[in-house]
Amino acid sequence: MSGPALKNVDSHTSIHEAALEEARELTELFGKSLRQGEREKSLELAYITLEHWETRTLQHALSEEEGLYVEAVNLKPELQPVIISLTRDHDLLRQTVQEIRLLLAGGEVSEEILYRFQALIVIDQLHNRDEMEMLEKEIEGVLHDHH
Repeated sequence: MSGPALKNVDSHTSIHEAALEEARELTELFGKSLRQGEREKSLELAYITLEHWETRTLQHALSEEEGLYVEAVNLKPELQPVIISLTRDHDLLRQTVQEIRLLLAGGEVSEEILYRFQALIVIDQLHNRDEMEMLEKEIEGVLHDHH
């Protein structure tokens, strides 16, 4: 069963927006320190940004997959293609986070890592838009009727 915030479009949107805004700010700080040649600070910021993606966005994604998405398909099986697409977005986020982790483990602090953090932001923005559309159009009313 997913938590109440996952079923409420406004609270769900707030969760996404807060996490994404934090990711943007961290990425900006990382990019700035990288441009200024502050290797140690860049490395530290890269790990902080990576941890943010893992603990905030990817944990949230797992909760959605185990709760909200299962419920959505159970209530409206025709949502299966949308859920598959949203889950694929989560997989892209996970793969990109893993690439960053591997680059950092190899001692790399570079524009490549910055590009991946920026890619995470773009993927997440598109994902959030699609997910909110699904919630607003397809299941909010159904979920309210069942609770």
